[in-house]
Amino acid sequence: MIRALVIEDDEVTAQAIIAELEAHGFSAQWADNGRAGLAMAIAGGHEVITLDRMLPDFDGLTIVSTLRQLAIQTPVLMISALSDVDERVRGLRSGGDDYLTKPFSMVEMIARLEVLLRGPSPDNHGHCLEFGRLHVNLIEHSVTLYEEAVVLLPTEFKLLTYLMRNAGQLVTRTMLFQEVWGYHFDPGTNIIDVHIGRLRKKIERSGAPTIQTIRGSGYVLVEKN
Repeated sequence: MIRALVIEDDEVTAQAIIAELEAHGFSAQWADNGRAGLAMAIAGGHEVITLDRMLPDFDGLTIVSTLRQLAIQTPVLMISALSDVDERVRGLRSGGDDYLTKPFSMVEMIARLEVLLRGPSPDNHGHCLEFGRLHVNLIEHSVTLYEEAVVLLPTEFKLLTYLMRNAGQLVTRTMLFQEVWGYHFDPGTNIIDVHIGRLRKKIERSGAPTIQTIRGSGYVLVEKN
């Protein structure tokens, strides 16, 4: 069972997070202030931490920067009502691994935690990604499927790379906007749908990996049997 530490001063939010974590097989401990949260994080025994940005005693930035100074590398998902890009950058530069703004969907939170828990993507050759018969060379920016070259446009390549790094896991539309397009908001366009459609036409063949749509949530790259 994956052990999570929830550092959140709002009891309603904390209990909602804990309920969702437990529904997905996590066990969770809760700290309702920064001082207790920092002490519990330093004590260890957790595989992931959700950390509110604004807390009594110590704020989230102080907590995560202290953990990193102590060489504690437990993945930290920062959660905050502060949605400005500058605030997100501050959180990440302080040592946070990802940043989620309130209000947020629990599906989004779980998806981001799963990405953090998986850690760096498997990379057999230092610069290659492989999933089924699909191969990506990150240095040459080349893609092959069944040893045949697949020609992708730059954004299609970034999209495929991100899906492969998270193969088998849900990636939400918000995650794609942030990681592929650099948007920290939903621009209200169908840009993701268009690029997913183009990518599907280029990589989906009999027995090859396929991009599944999870309605209302996002996408998953899976292998066909």
